[in-house]
Amino acid sequence: MRRSSLVFAGCLFALPAGAGEAPRTVVELFTSQGCSSCPPADRLAKDLAESGRALVLTLPVDYWDYVGWKDTLANPANSARQRAYARVRGDRKVLTPQIVVNGREATVGNDGGAVDAAIGRAEKNGVLPVSVELELEDGRVEVQIAKSDRPAGQNAEVWAFAIERDRPVAIGGGENSGRSVVYANVVRHMTRLGAWSGGKTHFEIAADEVLTNDADGVAVLVQSGNGGQPGPILGAALAPLAEKAPPSTISSRLNTGSD
Repeated sequence: MRRSSLVFAGCLFALPAGAGEAPRTVVELFTSQGCSSCPPADRLAKDLAESGRALVLTLPVDYWDYVGWKDTLANPANSARQRAYARVRGDRKVLTPQIVVNGREATVGNDGGAVDAAIGRAEKNGVLPVSVELELEDGRVEVQIAKSDRPAGQNAEVWAFAIERDRPVAIGGGENSGRSVVYANVVRHMTRLGAWSGGKTHFEIAADEVLTNDADGVAVLVQSGNGGQPGPILGAALAPLAEKAPPSTISSRLNTGSD
């Protein structure tokens, strides 16, 4: 069988900000095309992504789909992640739009002042404590996580997010009928790479195990807790693809090791 391949730049990233800087904050926006309050939050997320102040992920939810328009980007996994955050925080608040900063603090996503304040509080803690290097090359996704001191018994996981960096959508119904919105770093798929216990760890996996046909970038998070109980984000990296193309069909491999 003929195999296709992804064309990658030979690139190594551990930032969305200036060269050599690890990200201080990860901003997750939970949004919906069917929610009239969401477009201002979508613009805010796009501005943040373009400024480099934060690594931004947009996660369209599906629980607005009954209000006259089915979100073309929504994924039930995004809704589940938002609900899991609310359970862990204990406030049970699932709002749309909602922004979660570094997996810790949630705020209304279209309130620019509240979002800026939440990011500012996160920035006071400095860069995220765990160094993550992400390389996309020759049909592979490689992640290198540095050794870090961690409290005994604290679990963490490593997740890869296939993203579409700029996705325009013309909304044809519901509360936002007739509007066009451009979404930044839309999450199209989540892949759990494995657990992380604090040691130097390497993950390598074929691109087609992580990417979707519409993805043109990858973000990686090291996050305490687990998928059902997500805790604070410890490290992050983002890398764009050299060009948008169908994922390769080469066989996958996933290797981990720790010192």
